[in-house]
Amino acid sequence: MLKVGIFGVGHLGKFHISNWKEIEGVKIIGFFDPNNDNANEVINTHGLKRFSDEEKLIEACDVIDVITPTDLHYEVCMMAIRKGKHVFVEKPLAHTLQEGKDLVNMVREAGVKMQVGHVERFNPAYLALKEMNLNPMFIEVHRLAQFNPRGTEVSVILDLMIHDIDIILSLVKSDVKSISASGVAVMTDTPDIANVRIEFNNGCVANLTSSRISMKKMRKVRLFQKDAYIGIDLLEKKTEIIKLKQPEDVGAFSFDIETPNGKKTIAIANPSIEPLNAIKLELTSFVDAIVNNKPTVVSEIDGYLAMEVAHKILDKINNTSILQ
Repeated sequence: MLKVGIFGVGHLGKFHISNWKEIEGVKIIGFFDPNNDNANEVINTHGLKRFSDEEKLIEACDVIDVITPTDLHYEVCMMAIRKGKHVFVEKPLAHTLQEGKDLVNMVREAGVKMQVGHVERFNPAYLALKEMNLNPMFIEVHRLAQFNPRGTEVSVILDLMIHDIDIILSLVKSDVKSISASGVAVMTDTPDIANVRIEFNNGCVANLTSSRISMKKMRKVRLFQKDAYIGIDLLEKKTEIIKLKQPEDVGAFSFDIETPNGKKTIAIANPSIEPLNAIKLELTSFVDAIVNNKPTVVSEIDGYLAMEVAHKILDKINNTSILQ
């Protein structure tokens, strides 16, 4: 039985508690949160023990789930890793690149498991493509959200866009060649809307737009590769594949078009989307990695690489602002 301790029982922390309670082989030992309102709600709803001493909670557990504000990630993770505990930490991995680098080194030295909460990797619309050979050469992403004070301790890059940065880095097997970016602070002191262009050494180009001051919500990824277009709606949980028809495309809707190279048959398919709970799935995968000594799906290195690109984007935006 894995004993789990939770740091941070705010909005997302409560979702984590509900999902941990549904996972076999896991027992929540207690939680730490200095906010009395959050703590009392969790005590009354879930009957969990509130710890007033962070180290005592860590010592009582095998696994620590860190859902605190980003600037507190490093301290809690560091304490847990040094005591040989496995750590699940929400994205972004840490507040600064140096903190992220230190955590990567500590995890390696301690020989513990760490997973970073890039939950879109477990979105059923994204998982529907796991059997497809993806080699995108152009990617377009739009992530729009209505304004919410929660999460605004960091920029929209580290709050929202980092989800898409992680997905893109997992898809494009090439190093980043160059980044151009622009962003505007509207409601907070850091960028609330940003547009980014990332060019990779293999020729792939990714355009990303993120906003947390939109009137509507949107989380769409469009992938373009040789002979195929893939549309992923992460919000509505829908996926569409349009490509030149292959013999294995049984059941796909198809039609013929005339091209300069003759008649081509286009196939349109909508992969079956399983009704999955992404948060439960990512926590379950973490448990599986611990119990069966497997690599975590989103490792501390993945989390650091996404952070690294995010901070390069912020540097570009800040330098542009200074020049203006």
